[in-house]
Amino acid sequence: MPRAANKLLVVQNDNEPRAEPGVADDAQPQERPEELRLLEALLFAASEPLDEAALAKRLPDGVDVKQALARLKDEYAPRGVNLVRIGRKWTFRTAGDLSWLLTKQTVETRKLSRAAIETLAIVAYHQPVTRAEIEEIRGVATATGTLDVLLKTGWIRPRGRRKAPGRPITYGTTETFLSHFGLEGVGDLPGLVELKGAGLLEGAMPPGFAVPMPSDDTTLRDDEDPLEPGDLDLGLAPAPEPQQGDS
Repeated sequence: MPRAANKLLVVQNDNEPRAEPGVADDAQPQERPEELRLLEALLFAASEPLDEAALAKRLPDGVDVKQALARLKDEYAPRGVNLVRIGRKWTFRTAGDLSWLLTKQTVETRKLSRAAIETLAIVAYHQPVTRAEIEEIRGVATATGTLDVLLKTGWIRPRGRRKAPGRPITYGTTETFLSHFGLEGVGDLPGLVELKGAGLLEGAMPPGFAVPMPSDDTTLRDDEDPLEPGDLDLGLAPAPEPQQGDS
């Protein structure tokens, strides 16, 4: 029996693939860059999404943050937790197809009024936009309560003041808006073809009709002035994202 066992062992070893000289080291799996582990730790521990500048400050010099985030995103793509970009920031989120696992209670959905939906769409596509400009696009007056609802949901925010008589407040969308609708940026909003395909635009369009290319760049434009601290005492919304002020 001992001899048979030894013979079997020899045959089994002879059948195993043998690495050729000089090839074994090259066949070893590539070591995972340390910066990926550091990014994982920072993003998992963060209580809110982090932008690339904040991540770069915590990483060793010379690390290509964009490239590292792209690789980490690819690694997590097939997993139960995905790395996603929300606006200009990054965070880990449960994979969309597994969200049902985390549902523990029924959420009561409160529908927005038609006026609120139209106003939100105008802000998203035309930002920065003032209340008067919203009314001009809609063709009807916009009730103050409509903007109040959108501000309280955190989907829109005051950006600045238009350099025009009366210096009206301009509005734009927020990262909360992007997160709620699963968008990386407002550039992912549907265009004319997609809106028609979804049945949201029917019939013949007026001559020259086009869906604007939306942009949520936080930089104030030439026709905007920054908000002043007193502007934030409206009791409607937190301080604008690009500025710090009293709420």
